[in-house]
Amino acid sequence: MNALPEPWPLSGEQRAIVGLCRDFARDEIRPRARDVDEADVVTPVDIWRKAAVVGITDFMLPAEVGGGGFTDVFTQCLVQEELCAGDPGIGNLLCSNGFFAGPLLALGTPEQQARWLTPLTGPDAPMTALATTEPGSGSDAASIRTTARRADGGYYLNGQKSWISNAGAAKFYVVFAKTDPAERSRGVSAFLLTEGTAGFTVGEPMRKMGQRAIVCRELFFADAFVPGENRLGAEGQGFHGLMRTFDVSRAVLGAAAVGAARAAYEYARDYARTRVQFGRPIIEHQAVAFRLADMASRVEAARLLVLRTARAIDAAADATGLAAMAKLTASETAMFCTWAAVQTLGGWGYSREYPVEQWMRDAKLEEIEEGTSDIMRMVVARHLP
Repeated sequence: MNALPEPWPLSGEQRAIVGLCRDFARDEIRPRARDVDEADVVTPVDIWRKAAVVGITDFMLPAEVGGGGFTDVFTQCLVQEELCAGDPGIGNLLCSNGFFAGPLLALGTPEQQARWLTPLTGPDAPMTALATTEPGSGSDAASIRTTARRADGGYYLNGQKSWISNAGAAKFYVVFAKTDPAERSRGVSAFLLTEGTAGFTVGEPMRKMGQRAIVCRELFFADAFVPGENRLGAEGQGFHGLMRTFDVSRAVLGAAAVGAARAAYEYARDYARTRVQFGRPIIEHQAVAFRLADMASRVEAARLLVLRTARAIDAAADATGLAAMAKLTASETAMFCTWAAVQTLGGWGYSREYPVEQWMRDAKLEEIEEGTSDIMRMVVARHLP
């Protein structure tokens, strides 16, 4: 049987970066995934460095600042799927500088972009972090309580952030704070900080269920001074930049979920072909075959929805509802497929000797981060076609 045609034509450059990431996921990510999971709160810096050397950590940054130049969301989704098929946590880690870059590209001046993005390119690229979530506000970003008070030459930040990926390991941070606490979305502004800023401290690692390659911590601000030139856009524009970032990140995280779902399906399929029960491979048993059929169908449908969303974003269409659909569908597909993989392997799927139990723990985060499934349904309902 001939291979299915690509749903959209790919350029030679796109095929090259996808192939590079597929090989990297197979050779560097998958063999280390269990060790990283067992380490629990240790960022796999060695894998990050290897990825930086071959251009994976900066492929999504503009060529003008030294990046790989794949600034389109479509290519980012293709890459994210491949890396997360190796391991969801490590895959998301390696692309995390793209999330930091989002507000800079949406709100930053050319000078700010050159100053803050150029250091993220090349083999010595540092990690970065995006700080939005707070103890009392997750998906409702307009209700953040961290404040930015005007002062001579800049602002003083006060407040707390939680569940910040790469915190402690990151060199640069984008922090969202209220310049007008009386307002909701119109009072949110974005600021750039560096590690070691006076009044800015980082908490202990937060212990997580899955995706342990990404270490999360809390951030604390006590009159942390930020120069005025480190504000992104005008006061009150931060929420606009964040919403644009959310559309992109939800599509990209949808692709990550597709990668996790695909890995689970392929592992369960291959296992079912070799595992013999009642005198024949279990893939010949109707219940198992039908479960695999559901997995394969959901993976293909989720991938197409993610890529359609990416195309819409790249065309500058209003894609907020579509991005929420993509993340909702893909994340729940990942949860179903990882569950189904555990079910197909039976007792072995429940064992830590096989990767599917870890993937099931990893997949749960996709239903929570950047907007829970409940929030995504609300967003879709507000943007019904």
